[in-house]
Amino acid sequence: MSPSNTDLPWDLADPFVVSIAVAPEQIDALGHTNNVHYLGWLQDCAWAHSNARGVDAELMVTLGLAMAVRETRMTYVGATHAGDLLHIGDWITACDGRLRAQRSFQIIRESDRATVMRAVIDYVCIAIVSGRPTRMPAEFVSAYADDVRSLTR
Repeated sequence: MSPSNTDLPWDLADPFVVSIAVAPEQIDALGHTNNVHYLGWLQDCAWAHSNARGVDAELMVTLGLAMAVRETRMTYVGATHAGDLLHIGDWITACDGRLRAQRSFQIIRESDRATVMRAVIDYVCIAIVSGRPTRMPAEFVSAYADDVRSLTR
């Protein structure tokens, strides 16, 4: 039986969570999950979270604006293997309401409730056509800043 997301040892309260099972083809020559897959899982989680907050790719294209990755910091705490069920937690931990936002992530292996990774991704709002930084639209501010405010309550 799977634990509920609230039963897991999250670093912060109320994460947005997606769960995945490590596939055999994600295992490298060293016998554990190749690191390239973790970044994909973080991206999938971030998109699912944004979609849930009402900021999907269609809205970004319509507005001509997007949140682009500026910097990614990943800390591997433990290895994962084929068949491991992983829970990826995501929080929007900063949003200046103008240009920048930040997400923090934690990946927990269900079998032993161990944290196997922590990551932080910094984003900047850009105009899609030019790639130049630009002010966040109200839709982004309300979606992302509300999550930051909920962490401080």
